[in-house]
Amino acid sequence: MTTALLTDTVTTDLDRALYFTLLWGLEAVELRTVGGPSDRVPFVNEEKLRRRLAEHELPVVAIVPGMFEGSVHDRRAWLNEIAAFDEVLAFCRRIQCPRVVVSAFAAEPNDAKEAAVEALRRAGDKAARYGITLAVLNEVEGAFPRGEALAALLAAVAHPSVKAAWNPGAALQVGEDPQVGLAALGPYVALVRCTDWRWNPERAGWEPAPFGEGAVGWLAQLRQLHRLGYAGPLSLEVQGTPRPKRGFRDASQLIALLRQVQHELTSAA
Repeated sequence: MTTALLTDTVTTDLDRALYFTLLWGLEAVELRTVGGPSDRVPFVNEEKLRRRLAEHELPVVAIVPGMFEGSVHDRRAWLNEIAAFDEVLAFCRRIQCPRVVVSAFAAEPNDAKEAAVEALRRAGDKAARYGITLAVLNEVEGAFPRGEALAALLAAVAHPSVKAAWNPGAALQVGEDPQVGLAALGPYVALVRCTDWRWNPERAGWEPAPFGEGAVGWLAQLRQLHRLGYAGPLSLEVQGTPRPKRGFRDASQLIALLRQVQHELTSAA
């Protein structure tokens, strides 16, 4: 497994983001906003990006262009996104990025599955032509927030280039046991988002927790990922403030837990 940083959860400044990634011992980056607040990939300073990545010898494990975030029933909107998807995929090819993380549409009062299947198949066909994986993220406010629901969606899509970006923290917040969600998604996982959460009884709601100290159960998640043979990215999404201090602590804990699981496997062998 490869540890990575979702950079704009700490800073949108490219140089600072790459500096923190290396300082904290992480091995790669996931890119969403790079530069100013409106500089969403792929509409960024590509020349500078490619130069800095090469200088720091850091690979990009995924980009997040903001695709399929709206209503699945707005057919015109997602057809336009698919029409423009070649530009995103060509950008990925130029920076040697193997994955595009997309949303699974907004939560809907009506059934969203049939239209979502069509949209993801169409996008998957384009991604396949570029040799890139489409990773669909489960989100708290999304139409498929649970691992089991996302697994059912991907089974219906049945496309080899359409996989899952597994976010156990989101599944936890909507009432799913993260281990149950991961068990359902096992064959589809192409990226794992790493956040942790705890219940605040005073606010009667979830709040970010220091990584490894919340209710996700990250040691169990990492063990389960190893048993599933997962070898993809673990992308740290930093929550809480101050961001650099929190990021350093969370990155250190992610690396420590991963090493613990690797040591357990070596000892068992």
